[in-house]
Formats: sequence, C-alpha cells, structure tokens
Amino acid sequence: MVLDTLVQSGRYAGLHPLFSRAFDFLTSANPASLAPGRHDIDGDRLFVLIDHQDGRGRSGARLEAHRRYIDIQLTLSGSEEVGWVPLAACAAPTGFDTARDIGFFDDPPRVWLPVPPGTFAIFFPEDAHAPLGGIGPLKKAIAKIER
Repeated sequence: MVLDTLVQSGRYAGLHPLFSRAFDFLTSANPASLAPGRHDIDGDRLFVLIDHQDGRGRSGARLEAHRRYIDIQLTLSGSEEVGWVPLAACAAPTGFDTARDIGFFDDPPRVWLPVPPGTFAIFFPEDAHAPLGGIGPLKKAIAKIER
C-alpha cells in the first residue's frame, strides 16, 4: 500500500510498467471533469473508473481485495478515508466475483487512512482495503492496472 500526493506520483512510476501511463492520465486528463464510469486507456490492461457517491463512514465501509488488478485511488473531492489490513491477515472472503475482480471480507480494518483531494492510495492484490469510509459526497478516480 502506498499513500502520497499526486504531485509526488512520479516516484512510483517504476513500480509497474503501466503506472506512468496511469499517472499521466490522472495528472493531465482533468479526471474531475469526466463523466462517471469507465474510461479506457489500454483496454482491460489499464482503465480509469470515475466514481461519484456518498461515503459510507467507517461503519459502512467494507474490506475488499482484487486478484487481477492494482488500484490507484485518487480522491478528486470530498472527505475520503480508506481502511486497510494485509490480505494475509483476513479470514476467507465472503465470496469472490471473478467477473468484477472483487472479494469482500467481514474483518475490520486495522488502520484508517485519510485520503484528501489530490492524494492517492495504491492498493496491490495483497492489500485488503475499505474505500468510502468518509462521510458526504465523494468523487474519486480509480485507475485499474492489470498486474
């Protein structure tokens, strides 16, 4: 898991061959002006989801993990908090949806991270994370990078 500001995103480009393209999009495409939904950059290898919804608060946020994709979650506006715990510390998922590449867990997060606007968090498949832990309207860009 990585937490940093978008201004510092260049530090992380070497972690994955597609990270530089993802960060280029997030810094130059003005994702806050994009319509909600999927925006393809490189087909299923790299795309960005623009998400507008209300935060669920810590009690409503649920741990999830992915097998196929790495997430770069960038807060565009609102007050986001994301829970985190190593996937290895979680009990078995309550189910895994292969088509959506998501499994959910009943375990509680160990740590809550504030992710204010202009800040991103990278979640690898080894990271269980609970997005939408903030309260109120929230806009996010979520880059999905095939591992």
